[in-house]
Amino acid sequence: MQHSHRSRRVRTAAAVLAAAALALTAGCESGDGDSAAGPSASKKPSPSPSPAWNRSPKSVAAIGDSITRGFDACTVLADCPEVSWATGSDPRVDSLAVRLLGAAAPASSWNYAKTGARMADLPAQMDLAAAQHPGLVTVMAGANDACRDDVAAMTPVASFRTEFQTALRRLRAVSPKSQVYVSSVPDLKRLWSTGRGSPLGKQIWKLGICQSMLADADDLGAAATARRGAVYARVVAYNGVLRDVCAKDRACRYDGGAVFDYAFDGTQLSPWDWFHPSKDGQTHLAEIAYRKVTAAR
Repeated sequence: MQHSHRSRRVRTAAAVLAAAALALTAGCESGDGDSAAGPSASKKPSPSPSPAWNRSPKSVAAIGDSITRGFDACTVLADCPEVSWATGSDPRVDSLAVRLLGAAAPASSWNYAKTGARMADLPAQMDLAAAQHPGLVTVMAGANDACRDDVAAMTPVASFRTEFQTALRRLRAVSPKSQVYVSSVPDLKRLWSTGRGSPLGKQIWKLGICQSMLADADDLGAAATARRGAVYARVVAYNGVLRDVCAKDRACRYDGGAVFDYAFDGTQLSPWDWFHPSKDGQTHLAEIAYRKVTAAR
């Protein structure tokens, strides 16, 4: 009899504990008004795995502006694509294409960049690049969007974003497997600070190079300082766009601001305009690009 009472007490206690556990479980599942969704609602679909980045692409197409054309690197106010950081053939520069492709570089690389190009020109350049179905497309653009006659003429950030998105969409429509390496826009304010030490460079600047930043190079007054600050801020915003848009493309790598952060010195700037990269500057751009493209991640 005593054993029977003990058994009933054990069974009663077990039932109470089970009921409490059930109530507690129900309360956890119904928290914050989501009970109607049920336990399966918290399960999220697994993201699609990103494709493996090919660190040894077999062809390279370059798009962008005067920097990728080697402007002012060989002679005054002229393109010199053979020293381009992206696709040049000059062994002193050792371009990205040469580093990646070796002897195959001349036949497997294309330079569609154009001096003076802005982001609005990129979709058309991208069409040319996409037609080659390259393993890698390099993008360096945005400096001319900030380098205008005055601050008011700079490309709006929203337009810059739309134009870059359009360029990537057009690439994907034709060559969906092409990888993209995106360079940040250089720090134009730092280039002004470095180049203003050259009397010859400042004379060249007066011909019309990047007046929003370089006009009245020795004027350190409040208005000139504010103007240069506005250009600097716009370049920072452009780089934010390049980073964010590239991050949404599964086969795109942004340089993480490496070119923007790079402090070009006097030997790395053109001896004719003290603004565009010299051959040495182009070499450093190639080094940055190669390091980023071949990194494990």
